[in-house]
Amino acid sequence: MISKSNIKIHQNQHLEMLIARYNERTKTSKKLTQTYRQFLADPRVQNGFNLTTKEMCYPIIGKSSKGSKIWDIDGNQYVDFMMGLGVNLFGHNPPFIKEALEEQLEKGIQLGPQSEYVGEVAEMISSLTGMERVAFANSGTEAVMTAIRLARTLTGRNKIALFSGSYHGHFDGTLAKAKIVDGNSQVVPIAPGIPSNFIEDVLVLDYGNPQSLEVIKAHENQLAGVLVEPVQSNMLHLQPKAFIQQLRHLTTASGIALIFDEMITGFRIHPGGAQAWFDVEADLATYGKIVGGGMPIGIIAGKAIYMNGIDGGVWNYGDSSCPEAKTTFVAGTFCKHPLAIAAARAVLKYIKAQGAGLQQELNQRTLQFVEALNTYFEKDEVPFRLTNFASLFGPDYTKISEFSQGLSLLPYHLLDRGIILRGSGGYLSTAHSDEDLDYMINAIKDSIKELREGGFLGSESDKYTKT
Repeated sequence: MISKSNIKIHQNQHLEMLIARYNERTKTSKKLTQTYRQFLADPRVQNGFNLTTKEMCYPIIGKSSKGSKIWDIDGNQYVDFMMGLGVNLFGHNPPFIKEALEEQLEKGIQLGPQSEYVGEVAEMISSLTGMERVAFANSGTEAVMTAIRLARTLTGRNKIALFSGSYHGHFDGTLAKAKIVDGNSQVVPIAPGIPSNFIEDVLVLDYGNPQSLEVIKAHENQLAGVLVEPVQSNMLHLQPKAFIQQLRHLTTASGIALIFDEMITGFRIHPGGAQAWFDVEADLATYGKIVGGGMPIGIIAGKAIYMNGIDGGVWNYGDSSCPEAKTTFVAGTFCKHPLAIAAARAVLKYIKAQGAGLQQELNQRTLQFVEALNTYFEKDEVPFRLTNFASLFGPDYTKISEFSQGLSLLPYHLLDRGIILRGSGGYLSTAHSDEDLDYMINAIKDSIKELREGGFLGSESDKYTKT
């Protein structure tokens, strides 16, 4: 992070020029942000706030998008590597999704009756993921909340374990972190407004640490489930296959539900998600993002013994069968929204038709892209390294001592050159061309050069440190 107190005159000149150039390029985005701030409470504007770069702290307001590109309200074109925070695996506005949405709009948006495609979509999800039954929600947060509720319903236990660094939406019951208080580790809310009693039954453990398995074993008679983000989006280097498999053996033996949060990994790493990639069968899994094709959606899928907690289980007409399982409460006006279901149907049909080769090719392209950038970083002594999981790439924190002042300005330089990222990383889509990737690499090189000319990235403290 940059502060005014440690900026030199030469660096300040660079910063002033960057701010002026960026503000002129995106002046309407800044103007509209200021105009409506009085009315619009937006956490994304606050994220990353810094007094030194305050004049650049506003979102780019999009006007249109297609393929790998976005155009903002000022008419600027960007190569988009944020891709809807992981939603747009096929780029923006792909024809097969657009056609499905247009067809449904012509039919209308019937929220009372069941969508004609709901059963078909559930069957396709089951076929791809191996899960026995499927239910729908409006968001990833709702899907995770429901999965936890189902685990508690079946097991009759209340406690849930999750891992530091994971993100499972903004449901109060998962917004917990471990904190050392008087030499002891305690679980506390991550922010004000979250009652501590909501997380009394939450354990927060270290992901990939064998000691966490011992803690789970010690609480096995209290735990309803263990909630796992198989590869955390902010810790991509941590891909602990052996740990996940050991966790599966432990939870099976203890009657604890293993819940995979596959909002990001689902349908991205493999058609069967992280379960197929790590060769682990979870009891419950949650999906969203890619499968919605740009429409809001949350999916809960799992073994019938858990999913029966929604509707009592399978029964038939013409005989004496009836719902027999204990049920919990699940509801939502917009669950199974016709537009979301139509988009999901188009996405799933496309994924099934393409096969695993779609993900394999995209994963390989992402790896090559990351390797090309890391080769440049090492050769030019840039204190930064990337890593990837599937087509998601981000900082490799095992090879970066800390972000320098200059690197905190890099995203602004890239925006100024027409590149949109997710923080310091991003997502590749099938719409990204080789030319897009070359443009990104050259934009990074030009940005690093300009930062160094401005007095950044030149000190010994900014040099790359191997670990």
